[in-house]
This record gives sequence, C-alpha cells and structure tokens, in this order.
Amino acid sequence: MTPFHLESTNRNGVTPFHLHSTDGNGVAPFHLESTNRNGVSPFHPESSDTGRVQARTQTVIGIDLGGTNLRVGAVDLEGRLLSWVEGPIEAARGPEAGLQRIAALVERALLQAGPIKLGGIGIGASGPVDRALGAIQNPHTLPTWENVDVVTPLSSRFGVPVALENDADIAILGEYWVGAGRGCTRLAMVTVGTGIGLALMADGKLYRGARGYHPEGGHIVLDPHGPLCYCGANGCWESLASGTAIGRLAREREAVHPGSLLERVNGNLAEIDADIVGQAAEAGDASAREVIDQAAYYLGLGLVNVIGMFFPEVIVLGGGVMRRFDLMQPRIMQTLGRHVVMVRDSDARIELARLGIQAGVFGAAYAVLQELE
Repeated sequence: MTPFHLESTNRNGVTPFHLHSTDGNGVAPFHLESTNRNGVSPFHPESSDTGRVQARTQTVIGIDLGGTNLRVGAVDLEGRLLSWVEGPIEAARGPEAGLQRIAALVERALLQAGPIKLGGIGIGASGPVDRALGAIQNPHTLPTWENVDVVTPLSSRFGVPVALENDADIAILGEYWVGAGRGCTRLAMVTVGTGIGLALMADGKLYRGARGYHPEGGHIVLDPHGPLCYCGANGCWESLASGTAIGRLAREREAVHPGSLLERVNGNLAEIDADIVGQAAEAGDASAREVIDQAAYYLGLGLVNVIGMFFPEVIVLGGGVMRRFDLMQPRIMQTLGRHVVMVRDSDARIELARLGIQAGVFGAAYAVLQELE
C-alpha cells in the first residue's frame, strides 16, 4: 500500500488537519491531527489515558455514516441531543477525504454543544465492519472503503475511546435507549430501505455472532427460486421485500405490461423506484398496490422467521420503506396470523421506529457509553 499525505486548508471555520497513511495488516490506518489558531488542540478528554475516561464525563459523540449521508450529534448521558450536524459523505472521493469530513463535522458538533467534557465517540457504519480491527469493510455502498481503520485516527485526534458498530446495530441501540424499544429485555429491529437489516438485543446487550460479527438477517433465504441477490444467493429477504426489490418488481411488470407507473416517469423505466411505487399506491393505483402487497407478504414472512427463532417482546420496524407501513400493514399482519402458530400475538408486538434519521446518532452514542461502563 502506497503511503500518502493529504492536507486540508481551513475553510468556513473548519479546523485544518492532516491525514497520513502507513501500510500494515491489510488495514488502511489514517492519522488525523488538528490544531487551533494558537497551535493547541481545542478538545480534551477528561483523562489523559485514551483507553479510559472517568465516569463524570458528560457528553459523547454519535456518528451515523451511511453510503450517502453523514450525521453527527453530541448526546449527554440522559439521551438528550445537544447538537446536530449533517452533510454528504461523498464516499467515492475515498476514505482519506471521508475521514476529513467526519472529523470536521465532529468538531462542528462539539462547538455547537458548548462547553462539554467529551467522553467518547461512537460510529455506526453502513455495511460490514470489523469491530476488532476498528475497520470498515464496505466497498458496496462506500466505494474504496475496504479495510479502512476509522477508530485509530479519530481516537488519536480527539483523545477519547471510539466504538465502531454496524448501522443496523446502532439503529436498534438507539431505539432501545430512547425510542420504541425502551424498557424491553428482548428486542428485534428490522430496517427496510435499500436493503434489509436485522439486529437483535437481549438483556440490554446486542446479540453478536461468531468472532463478534453482525448477523446478516437480510440474507435469510425465503424463496430459493426467487430473484438473484447481489450476495450470490437466490430469494434473500432483501431481494424480495426491500425498497430495491419493490422498484425492481415494478419495473419488471411495467416492461411487460406498460401502465400508469410508466406514465408517472414519462416513459423512463429506470426511474421507477420504491418511492414512485409508494406514491402511486397511495393514489390508488392497482398495479402499484399489487407490488406493495407482494413485498409486504415477504416482509411478513421474514418476520415470521424472526419471531420463530428469537421470540422478541417487540419487533421495531424502521427504514424508508416503513414510511408507508399503513399500505403494507394488512398483508404483513395477515401473514403473521397465518404462519406464527407457536407464539401468541400478544407476546410479540410490532412497533414502528420512533427516532427517524436520529436513530443512528443516538445508537452510536449509546454504543460508546456501553464501552465506557
């Protein structure tokens, strides 16, 4: 790996810092440095030991790093949001530019929050992550972000512990802490957007698989003869019920029998996506409602498996597709009623996520708070 050096100039009040890369263990480690105008780093942890922060620390930073957007917030120990900043991550520019962007938004969030004691930083990142290495391994939605160490440079820069989690895990942590799952001992969360993410909690702790890896619930196979998923399998849950699946099914139907959906996009088949289908279904379009109904059936079938395997008190549904839950609810509940036979309906209830786009920031904040305990 070729070492590189990248400098950032001060613009719009953002503190300048430097990135350096060195080769080692297949992970791209970056080093962030920052100084204020007097040559002094403006933020200090409560303790000089970066591995431990004293319990009186008042504030942590939560970072939600998606394939498109970057959201950062300062959160206190009671779950109150003290500041909020967001912007595009522009992942295609590469991890070094992305780390600059992250550090700049963290600094802005800290400045907006006012005088605080920074205790730690939590990051939730889209796609596969390696918690042990502190690395993001997701070139699918974060192009070129493969084996990129994000923990080390941020910990070194801000002098505090940094926790890294998968985006589905931080969503459930946020809902568990201050959202729809508050007070639950057994909780599942299904996030339905571009794909489908599944996260599980028991007794206040995330369920982790072997070597600490996150379960890939979106790739439960529901129909081995179904559409090919990017993972290489056929009929994965997310290839049948995600926003991507809704758009694909609608385009396939319109290609064979052109109708009102095609008219909505002026004949441009490629523009038909889940949002277009949802709008049409809300307006009473029969074809769009059929597409939504099919996706709802498979979403319900996946939930049947979640209930059967995990038996949660609550399943929280989140993600962009769930903005139209009212259209999908009848078919989902019908499917659950037909196939969930070993669990009483009252013992596993469905709740919509309450935190919206803030779930990731709250969850990332809670993740680092757990490590500080």
